[in-house]
Amino acid sequence: MKFESELKNGNFVIGECIKCNKISRPSSDYCSKCFGNLIWRNASRSGKLIEYSKKNLESFCVAEFENEIRIMGTLVHKTDQPQVGSKIRLEKCGIKDGKYIFVMNSD
Repeated sequence: MKFESELKNGNFVIGECIKCNKISRPSSDYCSKCFGNLIWRNASRSGKLIEYSKKNLESFCVAEFENEIRIMGTLVHKTDQPQVGSKIRLEKCGIKDGKYIFVMNSD
């Protein structure tokens, strides 16, 4: 799958249908709405914080990109309590030991 091969190289891409212009989620080789072919493009790395939690000294979050794509990953932040709805940036992505890795930064 194109999504995984790009993610292995540190690229966050999304598939967009050439027939209906829908962003396909979950990532697939075909549109989840009309089964049309997709074009792959770089996703925006700017998004917003949807929710977060802490366990010991590590923080995790769900972030939304392009008003549609939600991913979960590690959250790096400077404040004790990041604000839900605040801007967030995807700093790093990849695959390690078969698991997706997303690291996001909140100011």
